[in-house]
Amino acid sequence: MWTESHQESPLHSLAPLRSPADSEDAWRLRIIERPFLDLAVLRGNAQSPAFVQTIERALGTAPPVAPNTVAHGHRYLLAWMGPDEWWVQSLMPARPALEPALRPSLLGQSACVVDVSSGYTVLELRGEHAREVLEKGCPLDLHPRVFGAGQCAQSHYFKAGVMLRALHDGGVEVVVRRSFADYVGRMLLDAAREYLP
Repeated sequence: MWTESHQESPLHSLAPLRSPADSEDAWRLRIIERPFLDLAVLRGNAQSPAFVQTIERALGTAPPVAPNTVAHGHRYLLAWMGPDEWWVQSLMPARPALEPALRPSLLGQSACVVDVSSGYTVLELRGEHAREVLEKGCPLDLHPRVFGAGQCAQSHYFKAGVMLRALHDGGVEVVVRRSFADYVGRMLLDAAREYLP
C-alpha cells in the first residue's frame, strides 16, 4: 500500500525559527529556518574539462576553484569545500532530485554525487546583529571586510560543526547537520536574546 511521504523540519519544535519575524524590530535580527532544500555533496576533478562541462550544463555554473567561494547557477549554488569537493544546494525548497539527475552524466568520470538532503537543515541570520550572534559561538572573523558575499567557510558554532555562507545583504547562512539542529537552534536563540523582541 502506497502512502504519501511526510517531511518534518528538525526544528519544528522551535517556533521562533519556523517563520520570519514580522515585528517592528525585525531589522535588528531575524533567524529563519530554510528547510527542505535539495542538498548534495559533489566530488570531482575541477581540472577535468568533461567534469566541468557536465556541471555547467546541469547547474548553470562551473564548480568554484578558489578556496571558500560560492558560485550560483540557475537553481543551485555550489560552495567550495575542498580542492575536489563542493556543497550543492538548491536555491528554493525542492524534493531531492540532484543526485539522480547528475549521476548518469558523471558515469565514466572520476566523480560522484551523494544526496544529503535529509541529513541537514539551513538557517539564515539576517539583520543588524546577525553576525554578532554568530560571533558568540564561532571562532572565525565574520566582519564583512573579511567574510563577504560570495564566501563560505567550514567552522563550528559552540560544539556543532557548521558551514557558513555570507549573504549579499550582510546576513549569514548556517548549514548544520540534522542531529545538531535543535542544539544549534537553541544556542542561536540564547545568544540572540538581547536582540530579539
